[in-house]
Amino acid sequence: MAGDVFQAWIDRWRLTPDGEPFTSIGGRLLPVRQDGVAAMLKVSHAPEEIAGGVLMAWWDGQGAAPVLAHEGEALLMVRATGTGSLADMARNGRDDEATRIICAALDGLHAPRAGRLPASLRPLPDWFRQLEPTANQHGGILSKSLAMSKALLADPREVCVLHGDAHHGNFLDFGDLGWLAIDPKGLIGDRGFDYANVLCNPDLATAVAQGRITRQATVVAEAADLDPLRTMQWLLAYAGLSAAWTLSDGNDPAGALRIAEIAAAELGL
Repeated sequence: MAGDVFQAWIDRWRLTPDGEPFTSIGGRLLPVRQDGVAAMLKVSHAPEEIAGGVLMAWWDGQGAAPVLAHEGEALLMVRATGTGSLADMARNGRDDEATRIICAALDGLHAPRAGRLPASLRPLPDWFRQLEPTANQHGGILSKSLAMSKALLADPREVCVLHGDAHHGNFLDFGDLGWLAIDPKGLIGDRGFDYANVLCNPDLATAVAQGRITRQATVVAEAADLDPLRTMQWLLAYAGLSAAWTLSDGNDPAGALRIAEIAAAELGL
């Protein structure tokens, strides 16, 4: 049984369940088919996820999974049926290739579009609000991350619509359609921000391997036509923010703090 959370949308959009429902951080999901097309039905009442659905529809398949239907808390998108995994690639000798694939998908997401921007987009400075009180409380590397974030946010460049959570698990293999994004946060701000989380993934051990951050920052800068220095600066700012979020959730921020320290060392701070 698909369950009551899905049934109204199954009926409305003439869907056939095609797998077992499951839960993610963002909501409840059910593999389905619509007129034979493999799709994923996602239902979430979280405002951030609803805003992400609006943005997915706005992207209209350019860099992101094509949306078949969208209304309120429900999103129906084409399902990724390819067998590739960017995380597996990054861990098995194809790290540069995985990074370039993400950068290519982000190019599509960042591209200008005609028409009005989604009203749900959050300004990037709002996204960083947790960092200042946490840095003021704990100091150390977080103070360096805070200072860097303030400098970057005060001097935005190439402002565009951002994914907001660009990591290896949020870009899936859609076969003939290529590698496309899912699960955006829906931000607007400096384009360079979207690449920082790529450098923190696909996992901590991979991210902090000797020389890895330096190399992948170079790959990102080349693939995305970014200033290498500013790419590392965004990493310092983002890693501090990630640590602040982790602390606010009551968890250990050691991984994010380690990445921030690496970035600061690369910057000579």
